[in-house]
Amino acid sequence: MEQLTVLAINFLDLSAEASPWLLLGLLIAGLMKAWVPSKVLSKHLGQGKSAIIKAALIGAPLPLCSCGVIPVATELRRSGASASATSSFLVATPETGIDSVSVSYALLGPVFAIYRPIAAVMSAIVTGLLVATIKEEDIKSPHHHKSNEKKGCCGSKPIIKVEEVPEKEKSCCASKKALPTKTENTFVSKTKQGVYYASTKLIDDIIIWLFIGLIFASLVRTFLPEEFLLSYGSGLPAMLLMIVISIPMYICATASTPIAAGFILAGLSPGTALVFMMAGPATNISTLGVIRNEMGSPVLIRYLLGVALCALGFALLLDFGLNFYDINISEQMQHSHELLPKWFGLSCAGLIAFLSIKPLRRVLIK
Repeated sequence: MEQLTVLAINFLDLSAEASPWLLLGLLIAGLMKAWVPSKVLSKHLGQGKSAIIKAALIGAPLPLCSCGVIPVATELRRSGASASATSSFLVATPETGIDSVSVSYALLGPVFAIYRPIAAVMSAIVTGLLVATIKEEDIKSPHHHKSNEKKGCCGSKPIIKVEEVPEKEKSCCASKKALPTKTENTFVSKTKQGVYYASTKLIDDIIIWLFIGLIFASLVRTFLPEEFLLSYGSGLPAMLLMIVISIPMYICATASTPIAAGFILAGLSPGTALVFMMAGPATNISTLGVIRNEMGSPVLIRYLLGVALCALGFALLLDFGLNFYDINISEQMQHSHELLPKWFGLSCAGLIAFLSIKPLRRVLIK
């Protein structure tokens, strides 16, 4: 009974931690859908190595966690971004950001504040290049998901049902297309369309995997104490164990920083802590499920391989460099504090739960 109580508390804590950033990610994805033409994304994030580098550089400064990045990456993929560029964005965005860099400087010192974003960007590029080795026919199409398409009465071409357009402006067999009104082109109208898309279609597509991911992360936090990790010390075995634990669990880049600081103070090497800060935010059950659903298993395998190999490589390099130059990270560390109030996170979690239940959502959103 006591463990069930702890499990419920951990689930609420994780939900409160993830929900504000998830709402931010949904909002960004919705506005991107409404305002950014698909041709622009296809042009800059299409095929080629340059698209992979651009995706990494675009994603690195964004303050999105491993759950918040899911809706944005999903919309990028559906708007024409290649699987390799989308994978690069999925790695770079949650592994680092303006907020996590500042927290890294405050808690871990200047070495981590500089090394961590560089490792994140390079990890994203390497992962994108690995995904780019897959043949295009082996990658799942971004348009495989269900849509509200219906057959037209004048032919076999699909007509997308747009609920915002009044019935009198719709034309099925007319020779001319109904022209949009001036109101539909206004800032408010497009913004409302973006918010509507994010709070309905997009949240419906990802909510199941998000819920599964939070449940799994709560189980890990409840039944796998930190002492288990510390008992393995440092070095390659500890790093491999950290990868196995970090990949399925949920943790955002900012929240992972004070935990990593605790690991270092408890005796783990800075490199082992870096593995946690790279593999944890870049992967979780939710992210992996969405990758498989949107791009297929071959992309998922290379995504995991890229994240794991880069985390190990940069971790070993960090420990070697710190030992070679005799740098003591522990001397640069300070105590942490809560970044967002818990009541705010729980309120965001409640809003997401409300939006994910269609009968309740229809009461508010027509």
